[in-house]
Amino acid sequence: MKIEDLGYDEFFESSRKNLKLGGFPVARVIVEHKGLYKVKNENGEYMAKITGKQMFSALSREDYPVVGDWVSITDLGEGQAVIHKVLPRKTIIKRKRGGKNEIQVIGTNIDAALAIESVDRDYSLNRFERYFAIASDGRIKPAIILNKIDLISKKELESKTVQIKNRFDNIDFIPTSTMTEEGLNELKSYIKRGKTYCFLGSSGAGKSSLINKLLGKNVIKTEDISSYADRGKHITTNREMYFLDNGGIVIDNPGMREVGMADAKSGIDNFFDEITMLAKKCKYIDCTHIHEPGCAVLSAIKSGKLNEDKYNSYISLKKEAEHYEETDLEKRRKDRQFGKFIKTTKEQLKKYGHKDY
Repeated sequence: MKIEDLGYDEFFESSRKNLKLGGFPVARVIVEHKGLYKVKNENGEYMAKITGKQMFSALSREDYPVVGDWVSITDLGEGQAVIHKVLPRKTIIKRKRGGKNEIQVIGTNIDAALAIESVDRDYSLNRFERYFAIASDGRIKPAIILNKIDLISKKELESKTVQIKNRFDNIDFIPTSTMTEEGLNELKSYIKRGKTYCFLGSSGAGKSSLINKLLGKNVIKTEDISSYADRGKHITTNREMYFLDNGGIVIDNPGMREVGMADAKSGIDNFFDEITMLAKKCKYIDCTHIHEPGCAVLSAIKSGKLNEDKYNSYISLKKEAEHYEETDLEKRRKDRQFGKFIKTTKEQLKKYGHKDY
């Protein structure tokens, strides 16, 4: 295996040179555990830890290595290594963690995000748009996989295909079934050598089963769908990278019940570019596209030029992203205030000769 087979290219080589890391070999993070990483390069695989200095200098969880990252390492022998530096990321995909105002990085240096839904469970065009928004925000090309098509009739499949293509006419679309193996050859052909593809979807959508089919063996453990609330029992708890025989690279992810919008405003604007272009013609610069007179977006809905469902999804995602931004700013403001309080307290303790100073 050559390092290029792992996705290494001139972007990362240039970054390594700029950071003066020429004396360190590089490897790609292929599995992430708590505080422990499995990394891989042309010489093999290593279990690696980051240095204490990295932990100390990290400002947030985003500063830690994640699956997909390229890192500089020191080979300690016997399959052990130390990670010194995370190379700059070409692309990144992240979301707001459910119920928390925290960002969770799903993967990095990804070429395409494969948004997967099953026809029998969580089929939703609006959910697809959530995946596309976070992919677009990370400069990642999205694609649609509609899975388990063996569970519906050809007429139902045709209806869903028309819905998807009418709503997402410029997004690649692949219908699949692991039972009948429909669409699997098309999916294999879609995945190119040396490129990285991240599967996104809720538990039970069939991500792991599809990857097993692509690998030609049951590497990832799966279970049947739970009858309780029709939720999938999914074994995947860690993100992991797999390498196909054709040279393609795929990442399996734990199921996502919620796809929360983080700081993805630019991704929403990029994906809904039709609405973004219309917004430039609005009468008011700060138009919310909800009630203002002279709103070009509302006019397009009335005239039938703009799909109303697409508009409603856009407004919902924008509101969610703005809410995250507001709460994040408030959190940072409180953190700054607390930092000033600690600094003042220390100065006062030192001034009055406290025993700890």
